[in-house]
Amino acid sequence: MSDKIQKAIGLLKEKYLQLDRLPKKDDFDDQDVAFIKGMLGPWPRALEKAGIKQPAKKRK
Repeated sequence: MSDKIQKAIGLLKEKYLQLDRLPKKDDFDDQDVAFIKGMLGPWPRALEKAGIKQPAKKRK
């Protein structure tokens, strides 16, 4: 895993621990949001990749 991906995951996990809830895009500045999404994809997927949100169940 690249250092940049680890940094993006770290930002999400740190904020999760600070807030004691899933972080929202509004909890970060625009530059951090762009970085996280650039490294991890759309916000819900980024939270899943950081291990702080369960993946959505697939519809049949």
